Amino acid sequence: MKESLNQHFPQYKAQMALGHVPKAYKALMEYLMGLRNHFINQYPGEFIVGNFYQGYMDMSYFPITPKSLKSQKLKIGLVFNHEKLRFEIWLVGQNKQIQKNYWEVFQNNNWNKYPLSPTPKESIIEHILVENPNFSDLDTLTQTLEKGTLQFIQDVSGAFA
Repeated sequence: MKESLNQHFPQYKAQMALGHVPKAYKALMEYLMGLRNHFINQYPGEFIVGNFYQGYMDMSYFPITPKSLKSQKLKIGLVFNHEKLRFEIWLVGQNKQIQKNYWEVFQNNNWNKYPLSPTPKESIIEHILVENPNFSDLDTLTQTLEKGTLQFIQDVSGAFA
């Protein structure tokens, strides 16, 4: 039996009326767009920072393509996982075939620096950058995310050196 969309709206309306979800979501989106701008401003010649994807309250992300991975047609996704309330970093391919090929390369070479995705459907590698982020100290959060992202890029790029 197909689920009726209408059955969800009373709860949606109630949550919206409380005000916490819209305020948190707006603040989170503003932070993520600011984080994207931080990478654009701090690394103008090193990375191509793509458009921000707001998502469907499942994940929000923006892609970062380092020069070191561009020729392999790979990029990094800096992801906020809404369900788990954490920041993740993903290695993804330019398209599904490239993603599948590199997933197999990493799997066949016994890559163990970061966990491979169970399947290459959404990503090649998924790594948790910050579990339970502290949104009361955005500067420290940004520094932690930046440091983890740069380390991830260095480690993954090293696999192709």
